[in-house]
Amino acid sequence: MVSSDSHVLPVSTTTQPPTLTESQPPAVRAFVNRFTETVRDGLSRSRPWSELLNRSAFTKPDSLSHAASRLRKNSSYFRVNYLCILSLILAFSLLAHPFSLFLLACLAASWFFLYLFRPADQPLILFGRSFSDLETLGALIISTIAVIFFTSVGSVLVSALMVGVATVCVHGAFRAPDDLFLDEQDPAAAGFFSFIGVPTSSSVPSNSSAPSAVYRPLS
Repeated sequence: MVSSDSHVLPVSTTTQPPTLTESQPPAVRAFVNRFTETVRDGLSRSRPWSELLNRSAFTKPDSLSHAASRLRKNSSYFRVNYLCILSLILAFSLLAHPFSLFLLACLAASWFFLYLFRPADQPLILFGRSFSDLETLGALIISTIAVIFFTSVGSVLVSALMVGVATVCVHGAFRAPDDLFLDEQDPAAAGFFSFIGVPTSSSVPSNSSAPSAVYRPLS
């Protein structure tokens, strides 16, 4: 006779919490992946920093036209390095002004989550009122103007960009490009910010069904 009081071993059915990547919306995940690939591809095109800072290559230009010619050649050759210098100066300037950094981060988050990556079938509801895309866009534009022109954010960004551009111009004018292999550049990648919009074939995903961020239509 089989006893009905047989022991049953407990089975654990714990589930793993979703990871950060799985919990993100598809549009945000696609944007982060594309941004990461773009930055990685851009940094791979940077020149050696020892070549950028070669002290023996710094000489005084003969004239203003000579300095402009040097700047044009150096900006084409060291375009990624110059962009890194501008980004570092801008980052240090914002870190030195935490309040401006906080305002800029809040403004960027508002654009991302209230307009750019908000599902089109979900209206924005605040304080019991539904806002259309046009109203949301108008509020974000007004908020952007207020943050840039009526707080310290605008002055911090402008001053950092001026310092960065001045640094790049001084380096480009005094760095002699005679030892640079300017003919080996990729013609399709000519231009200071070209690596942002012209990714290499290896950095573009082959899956055509991947979601992509598009502009939201105004209603």
